[in-house]
Amino acid sequence: MKAAEIRQSFLKFFESKGHAIVASSPVVPGDDPTLLFTNAGMNQFKDVFLGFDKRPYSRATTAQKCIRAGGKHNDLDNVGYTARHHTFFEMLGNFSFGDYFKHDAIQYAWELLTKVFKLPEDKLWVTVYAEDDEAFEIWNKTVGVPAERIVRIGDNKGARYASDNFWMMGDTGPCGPCTEIFYDHGPEIAGGPPGSPDEDGDRYIEIWNNVFMQFNRDEAGVMHKLPKPSVDTGMGLERIAAVLQHVHSNYEIDLFVNLLAAAKGAVDASGAGHCDAASPSLKVIADHIRACAFTVADGVIPGNAGRGYVLRRITRRAIRHGYKLGARTPFFHKLVAALVKEMGDAYPELRQNESRVTEVLKQEEERFFQTIANGMEILEAALATGAQVVDGETAFKLHDTYGFPLDLTADVCRERGVTVDEAGFNVAMNRQRELARAAGKFKMAAGLEYSGSATTFHGYDKLLHDTATVVAVYVDGVQAQSARAGDDAVIVLDHTPFYAESGGQVGDAGELRNASTRVEVDDTMKIQADVFGHHGRVVEGEVRVGDAFNARVDAERRARIMRNHSATHLMHKALREVLGGHVQQKGSLVTPERTRFDFAHTAPLTAEEIRRVEAIVNAEVLANEATDATVMALEDAQKTGAMMLFGEKYGERVRVLRIGSTQELCGGTHVQRTGDIGLFKIVAEGGVAAGIRRVEAVTGENALAYVQSLETTVSSVAGALKVTPADVPARLTQVQEQVRALEKEIAALKGKLASSQGDELLTRAVEVKGLKVLAATLEGADAKTLRETMDKLKDKLKSAAIVLAAVEGAKVQIAAGVTADSIAKVKAGELVNFVAQQVGGKGGGKPDMAMAGGTDASKLPQALASVQGWVAERL
Repeated sequence: MKAAEIRQSFLKFFESKGHAIVASSPVVPGDDPTLLFTNAGMNQFKDVFLGFDKRPYSRATTAQKCIRAGGKHNDLDNVGYTARHHTFFEMLGNFSFGDYFKHDAIQYAWELLTKVFKLPEDKLWVTVYAEDDEAFEIWNKTVGVPAERIVRIGDNKGARYASDNFWMMGDTGPCGPCTEIFYDHGPEIAGGPPGSPDEDGDRYIEIWNNVFMQFNRDEAGVMHKLPKPSVDTGMGLERIAAVLQHVHSNYEIDLFVNLLAAAKGAVDASGAGHCDAASPSLKVIADHIRACAFTVADGVIPGNAGRGYVLRRITRRAIRHGYKLGARTPFFHKLVAALVKEMGDAYPELRQNESRVTEVLKQEEERFFQTIANGMEILEAALATGAQVVDGETAFKLHDTYGFPLDLTADVCRERGVTVDEAGFNVAMNRQRELARAAGKFKMAAGLEYSGSATTFHGYDKLLHDTATVVAVYVDGVQAQSARAGDDAVIVLDHTPFYAESGGQVGDAGELRNASTRVEVDDTMKIQADVFGHHGRVVEGEVRVGDAFNARVDAERRARIMRNHSATHLMHKALREVLGGHVQQKGSLVTPERTRFDFAHTAPLTAEEIRRVEAIVNAEVLANEATDATVMALEDAQKTGAMMLFGEKYGERVRVLRIGSTQELCGGTHVQRTGDIGLFKIVAEGGVAAGIRRVEAVTGENALAYVQSLETTVSSVAGALKVTPADVPARLTQVQEQVRALEKEIAALKGKLASSQGDELLTRAVEVKGLKVLAATLEGADAKTLRETMDKLKDKLKSAAIVLAAVEGAKVQIAAGVTADSIAKVKAGELVNFVAQQVGGKGGGKPDMAMAGGTDASKLPQALASVQGWVAERL
């Protein structure tokens, strides 16, 4: 069976058992800061297992895109060196949310493997947690697996319940025993059964894990039975494909065979000629294109932090392996088409974003190919010393200056039998982080421990709530019973009109007040999904848990925010109308001052496109239509055609917002009518990452102030040019033409001056061992004049080494030239550097002509005087 057939058979089998087929969630987890990437099938159901979310189904099955290349689960270093490690893989899973349990889960697994996939029963081994007699009995008595092929695994990781066969979501929370299924490749392959000393061999390969969540572990480590035990399973598609296709490496399955062929073709065409088809580097490239393409398709762009940095690491690791094989021009992005052919049917988002993914990866490649040669040169020089360890400072320099991630440097070193001083690298990295941290400004962060009830939000309808009760107080990040005057505090209320920062909209500011106490609220942020923290300073009195307050939002500030947020929706639609349907929101920030909107697009907006977007938005504003927000079921919202952001995590009930002709899911606060926005004006447009553009805009009084500021500027320019504002463009064109004419005249005069000085300088040339040597200063010359004079002197002196310099203030410009007959002994680049170093500078160039700069003109006479001796030593 091909990989695509295996995936489909798995899903259809569980659908026949009453499971809902749920689409894979993005590789970027929605609203889960604990995960860098989706790394297991259960991630999208985490809130369901924890009881925070409820779905319309109690059984589900998925083929989930997973990435393990950062954070706790990181397989990056092993890719290319083992048969089964990947940065990207597909996890096939079936889930029960308080429905069926061990008996059905085990029988489903056995039926699928032996009846559908037709694996020989005698090839399958299973493991259970040592104390899980129930699972053992099901396998042995019900399914019929012989006891000798059922392995009990105890607490083999040094603590109670610390076992390969006991799964935990964290130190506390849902947990339970698991049962794993292994496939025996046969005695011709080295390795022992699970639980044996030789279990790490390749003979017995784990293909499926069934987790039985039946306990909740409290902070004391006590296990409490869950009222509704659940099932979470996972089977790697690549591993089961290797078994069903009778190969021992995942890289031999049909999917990878085709990707490897495409990788070899792309590398060969990029300068390698005919690279070795068996090279492990091709496996790295074929693996990495999946991780990179799916990550970009799900909204991540290469960058220097977080997920963007991991994407950049993987991309550059693939490029380095192509470089190792001989590629000298971008090749990696060319594999996207082959990947779409293999996986586009199963994951339509990959096909829909093919051109954008290709362009993003191409731009990243072009950047890295510009620096990889320099970086490799430095690394090769370090390795050439014969040292067995590359020092941390060198590794950090490669990372910081040339964009070489540490794992890429380690990858190269590992191939040479050399290690990297990671401790030294970390010291250098931490030093840089401390400097950055000292320069940054950090808000009081979320993450405060809170176990009370949710906050009820009233801010859609009113800006004052007069019966808000304090349910929690935090001072310096620690929960307290009270906060006094002068304290910076975070206050949680049972009811509030304050909007907490979410969806790109900043939090509200305002005040909390009662008869004895006043708190100035600077910001409102979420501590948990439905718990609002009011960040501010106690100005008067004391805040105690249980106190009641009038909670009042700063109405003027909120109004400015709402104008900008509503304008963002209209702008999003206008951008799609002007630029195309490929425009997707990639980030936003709505503040009282302006709206900032990031979106997928590969080219800068033209002035005409900006004007069209502004015209569309302002037409919506002039229509002055009422806005409307309706809370409805997610399924009903989808039927309305409301725009949803791909990758965003939505609950069962959502808020559908209609503003003008737009309809989107949004939980933010908005104007009552489009006319409330007032004037809309785009004030900035630019690129923030490969394939991502950013537009900033202002509304209302901010837009008016912006236009008035421009008007003041134009009037000022008109006054200086002594024309009316309308005549400024024509007058500026005239002034520019005059300036260009004067620049030409000055250049001609400098040329004449230099020529006259050049003739005079000929008499100052000194012959040294048959070579004319001249070192002198040209008064009033610029770089162009130095070069032109140098050419004339070389023609007249015939065989010479010349240094010419010009001074402006303390700065020095230097040119060095050597005639063609002498460059074998004297090189202009070395000569100019010799002089430049004496005046606080450096430079370089070709053997016959080189330029340099310096910062200490006082040392120039001495430096020029030393030229004759330097040349003599080389003749």
